[in-house]
Amino acid sequence: MELYNLADIKTILEKHGLWAKKQFGQNFLINKDILMTIVETAKLKPTEQVIEIGPGLGVLTNELAKLVTRVTCLELDTTLLPVLKETLSAYKNVQILNQDALHFSPCFKEYKVVANIPYNITSPLINLFLQADLKPESMTILVQREVAEKICIIDPDMTVLSLQVALFGKAKLVKKVGAGCFYPAPKVESAILHIDVYKPGDENYVETKKALEALNLAKKAFSQRRKMLSNTLADYKETMAKAGIASNRRPETLSVKEWLSLTD
Repeated sequence: MELYNLADIKTILEKHGLWAKKQFGQNFLINKDILMTIVETAKLKPTEQVIEIGPGLGVLTNELAKLVTRVTCLELDTTLLPVLKETLSAYKNVQILNQDALHFSPCFKEYKVVANIPYNITSPLINLFLQADLKPESMTILVQREVAEKICIIDPDMTVLSLQVALFGKAKLVKKVGAGCFYPAPKVESAILHIDVYKPGDENYVETKKALEALNLAKKAFSQRRKMLSNTLADYKETMAKAGIASNRRPETLSVKEWLSLTD
């Protein structure tokens, strides 16, 4: 049985009396090429551990389990647990946790995140892992195309979303994915997004505390993004002057380094 085959997916769902649930953001991947591109982009090694969010029927999990030491799946929908037990029965290195991913605390020192995630939790999920005490080495995730594009645009059109990623890693839009690659087809296009997370010693590495200080400051400015920094960050005029940042600029024009300079 091929879990990316539409006929097989419908057979599994019918057998268990299930359907794709909108509240869980379930859109099952039915394109083998996209599946393999996700796996290849993650550059997995046999000794590595992977966390997958929303395994669905286990199509991506099957490929991951062939390549790494351990796969930990976080699945909130309890009705899918019997399906996963069946489709992943051949693998002893897969752990399935019936848990909300947004309440998960990573406990591995070294791991990667690889997943076709529910699009309605994209931003908080990325934040959870990038801001965790134990961060992943990388994240390779299927997300809404528009969101992926916004994340990858930094200087000079920064957004809070792109900044919150750029402070912790380098994002790249790997491949656009059409709605027809999923069942049921979503109303939006998707994209494979890869984030290489900075590690201590990397040129662009920033300690989490400092990064969050810069991010919180940016959120304050972006809350009124049409206004100049002299209005939104009035208390920082002296700091801006020392950093060589004109107070008549708007928040989207500042670079990552300039936001960080305001926390020095």
